[in-house]
Amino acid sequence: MQRVSGVCALLPLTGVASGSGRGMHRETVGARPTSVSRRQVLAAAGALAATNVVSEFAPAAPRAISIDGGRQLFVDDHLIADSSLERKWHLPEIQRGPILVPETALELNGGNRPVAAPFSDGLFYDPADGLFKLWYHAGWFDGIAYATSTDGIHWTRPRLDIELGTNRVLAKRDGYSRDGSTTWLDLNSSEPEERYKHFVYVRRHGSPSVGEVYTSADGRHWRLRRLTGSLGDNSCFYYDAFRKVWVWSIRRTATSPRDHTGMVRVRVRREHSDFLESASWTDGDILGPAMEADSLDLPDPQLGYPTQLYHMTAVSYESIMLGSFLIHRGPPNEICERDRRPKITDITLGYSRDGMNWLRPDRRPFIASSRERGTWNFGYIHPAGGVCLIVADKLHFYFGAWSGVSPALGADMYAGGSTGLATLRRDGFASLEAGAGGASMTTTKILFSGKHLFVNANAEAGQLTVEVLDGSGVTLRGFAADRCIPIRADGTRQMVRWQSSSDLSRLIGKPVRIRFYLVRAQLYSFWVSPNVSGESLGYVAAGGPGLNRSQDSTTNAGSSASETS
Repeated sequence: MQRVSGVCALLPLTGVASGSGRGMHRETVGARPTSVSRRQVLAAAGALAATNVVSEFAPAAPRAISIDGGRQLFVDDHLIADSSLERKWHLPEIQRGPILVPETALELNGGNRPVAAPFSDGLFYDPADGLFKLWYHAGWFDGIAYATSTDGIHWTRPRLDIELGTNRVLAKRDGYSRDGSTTWLDLNSSEPEERYKHFVYVRRHGSPSVGEVYTSADGRHWRLRRLTGSLGDNSCFYYDAFRKVWVWSIRRTATSPRDHTGMVRVRVRREHSDFLESASWTDGDILGPAMEADSLDLPDPQLGYPTQLYHMTAVSYESIMLGSFLIHRGPPNEICERDRRPKITDITLGYSRDGMNWLRPDRRPFIASSRERGTWNFGYIHPAGGVCLIVADKLHFYFGAWSGVSPALGADMYAGGSTGLATLRRDGFASLEAGAGGASMTTTKILFSGKHLFVNANAEAGQLTVEVLDGSGVTLRGFAADRCIPIRADGTRQMVRWQSSSDLSRLIGKPVRIRFYLVRAQLYSFWVSPNVSGESLGYVAAGGPGLNRSQDSTTNAGSSASETS
């Protein structure tokens, strides 16, 4: 199986400016600087987007790896010892039109720059009252508004008491305007009044801009707690559930080693286990190296501008950190202002197993600007804070998109913001696949404390069988492939059974390998659950119906081993 590494580079913190700056920004993800020709870049980028790709995220470890806590995804080689399967990367289905458009006076902005879209902000499912909750940008640089939904598609704007007759959650202040913002639902908060956490970058007319941090018990009434350390617009925060730290993704500026013509935007980090403490920092608290764009983020062929990192956020999903990297492809602000058109930004994905080093093996846009005038998603795509939600057998990715259409001005670079939805099969970032001739994959040595093996697989046109081997590679009695009851269905949670048993209890704590045999089938993930209902104990991103905790556990309602896609 062909192996291709993501190419990446990092900047030292020396020379990184703490102010917001005005330069455009690039993004780098990974571990070491690299120098490649354009031909190599094009060849590598093509390979990364194709099938037959296995990324060298981390070499196979000689010791057994615990797989407790989450579905095991195939975004890297972490658990693969050998394989003849092909890896294919998948893109989501974009809903044809927006699910939320500017309608209210607050959102319509006097007809100038209508916006009803996440500009990061946040979208989470709250199990306390069974609602999808969206905090969003309402009217350009005006309000932070709030909407709810029972299905994630149709939205209600509740009339709140902050500004009577509106759904604004922070009162309007003269001389203040909002920029980037993040809202986070913290299901594990020990303090009820901090269940919801919020940040907004505030532009103060005639004074330096600041970051404000709020907390709330209900997500509607907010208490200002403190100001952040120095940061730039489009900064944000997220929670790394694996390391139990709040991470600030801070936008700053630096001179790029790839482009000495001016300052570019970069990303640095601030981390702390306590949210309020995390929001206060000095330069000595900042973690580097700074991230700056690498050569595999190719320019838009029609625009030709160097790519930049416009925004980066992440969430804990199953057994990995899932990152959203917003790539800016131009034009520069002054060109967009002149031509009255939105900037072109595309969301790409990244994956991390330590929360610090990121792999982005597929550089194709995961959610792309249409680049077509007159369309609702012409440009300026922005991810929602929380990244994605789990809705039955799908992942929901919500995003803001700008048309550039202004009722009052005709066209404007910041007009026409609305909310879009993209859906992907659960765990469906990458699959390992086999054709009619069949192929197999064997894991490294693994450990587990569960009892029942589950797969997310599509074997509707063929079949999938499994065998379990001891640490030395000998098939264990009762768990041979020819004793496995073939899976011939398409489902996101299917239990693997053998003729004698489906119970792996006798293997708990013992190093084993699992070998998957596929014929005309696709394998998306596997895990060993403590229950026949198939809970993974992994993290559930921004939540979803039936998921009552931050992890997929027995307390979640509606679990079924026969869940299909």
